Amino acid sequence: MATLTKALARTAAATSSATLYTVPSSTTTVISNIVVTNSAATAATFTITLDGVDLFKTVAIAANSTAMFDIKQVLATTKIIAGFASAVTVSFHISGVEIS
Repeated sequence: MATLTKALARTAAATSSATLYTVPSSTTTVISNIVVTNSAATAATFTITLDGVDLFKTVAIAANSTAMFDIKQVLATTKIIAGFASAVTVSFHISGVEIS
């Protein structure tokens, strides 16, 4: 079994749901942390789903702030992480481990 620690997603949010990461074939992924930043002078909201199930649903993030979440969530082959925000000034930084 090979394990690879990596950045799963580093991207600005779209304002409609978009795939942030797809688990490769023959691989299991463990999400270890999620960091959400808002670089705007106004508050925003964000949503992140794991395989279509809400992990964070319309969560508020203050202006010019960062929210950090240490989690352990397992995703099987071909499952996806998706997300969006109310403004493109929100960015997602998702890290984890791929096990193949």
